[in-house]
Amino acid sequence: MKKYLIKIDVEALSDLREITAWYELQKVDLGKRFQNAVIEQINHLAENPQIFVIRYQKIRCMPVKKFPYMIHFYINTQDSSVEVLAVISTDRNPKIWKEKTGRI
Repeated sequence: MKKYLIKIDVEALSDLREITAWYELQKVDLGKRFQNAVIEQINHLAENPQIFVIRYQKIRCMPVKKFPYMIHFYINTQDSSVEVLAVISTDRNPKIWKEKTGRI
């Protein structure tokens, strides 16, 4: 089975930090649980990212288990990588990814 290199965009890291901090303010260790869930799921993208459907142009979305967020990513077939572009709340306008990932 082909393995993909995972690349995480600076914007996605910023999203992850902000969301983790917000959850940590709500309840001790909730931010850490959120962060661990996202990291675990991102790591699974290395094995089979195609199982997630294309939602916008080339952008695919993976729901975060137990949290109302989606990991937005695309597959770069030229270098066999998966680039994580954003982590966005499912409560927000789905078109917000365009603001965050306008280069795709």
